[in-house]
Amino acid sequence: MTIAQARSAPLVAIVGATGTQGGSVIKALLESDKPYRIRGFTRDVSKAAAEALKKQGVEMVAVNLVVENNEGVAKAFAGADYVFLVTNFWEHMDTTRESSEGKMLIDAAKAAGVKGIIWSGLQSPKNISEGKITRVVHFDGKASVSEYGRVSGVPFVVVQAGIYASSLLEPAIARSMLEKQPDGTYVLPWAVRPSTIVPLIDMANDYGLYVRAVLERPVFPDGLDVYTSSENVTAEEMARQLSEGTGKKVTFKQITPEEFIKPLETLGFPPVATDSLQGFWEYFDEFGYYGGQVTGLEGLARPTRTFAEFVKGSDWSEVFV
Repeated sequence: MTIAQARSAPLVAIVGATGTQGGSVIKALLESDKPYRIRGFTRDVSKAAAEALKKQGVEMVAVNLVVENNEGVAKAFAGADYVFLVTNFWEHMDTTRESSEGKMLIDAAKAAGVKGIIWSGLQSPKNISEGKITRVVHFDGKASVSEYGRVSGVPFVVVQAGIYASSLLEPAIARSMLEKQPDGTYVLPWAVRPSTIVPLIDMANDYGLYVRAVLERPVFPDGLDVYTSSENVTAEEMARQLSEGTGKKVTFKQITPEEFIKPLETLGFPPVATDSLQGFWEYFDEFGYYGGQVTGLEGLARPTRTFAEFVKGSDWSEVFV
């Protein structure tokens, strides 16, 4: 549908509008039969992705979402009814910075008088493991922002992101996830058991559906945690579906967390990243990605994309080489 311009339509401000998560939220709202005004934030409104959103009716705002620009961030949220907030740890790999920026976004939204905040957070392995696993900083940093948001006084919902199916398509990451064998076959070497449930999500296509479902509830559900996936499959089933969808022979192989990060160290990933990822696999294998919480696909506006559909609809030419 065309984005509404009438002031009676709720204004949703979306951080990372040209990124995967923010873009998915915009996609889902555009599909809705309900009217929305949409304001998208990005650092460069002249890039092609921002221009494309403008043509669809999105109000694009250039803003640098850093603590040093907290006044500018507060102004950018002015007039918004609801906000979607996300931070990118992997852009800088600094947990302190991510936590500070996430809290700044919440403060700015609160100052703007929004009716509800939706935050892309994650579980805390440290809390779930009762202090046993303490180094998964790319999860715990987001969890600290969630804790801050829950006591902000503004209705607050956490929509947690599952494992990106698209990560398998990124050549640098795929080298640690799909390993070519001398006979030309491939193994999927993950540091979990074959029966481990993996909450895979086609982020661009499906994540926004969960955010839309929150916004379209009769009452904004303060305090809710939403656990997203397009489909829950076992690690072993992932390998089988990759084989069927690509025509390449792929088998699952359980490895240790230490073995998983070795290729990343070779590629030059910094210690903060490899250490966090090693801790992540230890957590994932013992406690589950969502710490035992179950994703729910009910209440979404349309069916999500299965992993088999994702595999068949993707270009794997740069991965299986």
